[in-house]
Amino acid sequence: MAGDVGTTQSREKRRPAWLDGSLGLVAVGSLAVVVAAGLVQVSFGAFTMPVSQAWLAVVDPQVWTNPQFLLRLFLGDGLGTTVAGALGLSTAEVDLAKETLVVWRIRMPRVLVAVLVGVNLAISGAIFQAVTRNELASPYILGVSSGAGLAVLLTLVVFSGFATLLPLTAALGGALAFVLVYAIAWQNGTSPVRLVLAGVIVSMVFQSLQTALYLLASDLAVVQSAIAWTTGSLTGVDWEQVRLVLPGTVVSFVLALAGARQLNVLLLGEDTAQSLGMSVERVRFALSAVAILAASSAIAVAGIVGFVGLIVPHVARILVGSDYKRLMLACAFAGPALMVAADVGARLALNPTQLPVGIVTGLIGGPYFLYLMRRRSNLGDL
Repeated sequence: MAGDVGTTQSREKRRPAWLDGSLGLVAVGSLAVVVAAGLVQVSFGAFTMPVSQAWLAVVDPQVWTNPQFLLRLFLGDGLGTTVAGALGLSTAEVDLAKETLVVWRIRMPRVLVAVLVGVNLAISGAIFQAVTRNELASPYILGVSSGAGLAVLLTLVVFSGFATLLPLTAALGGALAFVLVYAIAWQNGTSPVRLVLAGVIVSMVFQSLQTALYLLASDLAVVQSAIAWTTGSLTGVDWEQVRLVLPGTVVSFVLALAGARQLNVLLLGEDTAQSLGMSVERVRFALSAVAILAASSAIAVAGIVGFVGLIVPHVARILVGSDYKRLMLACAFAGPALMVAADVGARLALNPTQLPVGIVTGLIGGPYFLYLMRRRSNLGDL
């Protein structure tokens, strides 16, 4: 008995203090939502199949025992074949069942993009909330989303010849918008309040410019494409979008985890952070750059999806606490759960017509924050 107690205590000592049961429950629950909603997503389409058949296609041994097939999907046919050959793997084509091909080639990318976009928006919102010390901060509030949206509309309406560079222009627009916000907020340094106010100003101006650009668009197809981008949509995404968003997701998530300690210190206030030896402005700008990378990666493939960067960090904070090591991991699980579930709702709500996923997240986010306003009188400051 004594030995068992000693073993249990030694395991608890080896386990980091921030890894606790609440984080585990969030992870398990979120994964369950992603799997369930993802199976529903890959079951529907022109070729409909039962959920059980979709599950068999997802776990098809022919896929998982032939890594060259997965390498081609995630890296592209050319690079995937080269890497497979370099690793000594077979480069022969895999003979797959029709259901497996439909799920993996056509439908799985939409689920994976939703997962990656959810991760990016959630960690971006969490970082911005720490940087501004305001739980209402998000890529929307700080101008990143409106800057990306304006860049997309300019590309579609004015510089249509550069439409193939749409993801790049979205990311560039988001980054330039936040630089403008930072410049407006700068006055011998910045402050959380000035950053939020500057973000609201830039967002309002850019949204007005977006509205004006609609009047210049004479092509209905261009208008519809612009609306899809500015409301957020995952319709028509494929493996190219997965390959586009994956690197930014990995880099921003790793950097966000590495900056968790600095984010915790920022929450203590500028005076405390400076007394602990932190260069507040440099850290704030560097962490904001990570949040911009995450948000821009999401916007580049899904357009402007509202409320995810606002809701998920707030819910995660309630469930696992405000320690950013736990919070970042919780966001990385809860963000995909919300995005995949919302995308299934967007896909099936008016079937066969597909809604932009941003409409669904907005319908979820609005009532949720009305509920928070009723419950709490000091909503805003962290």
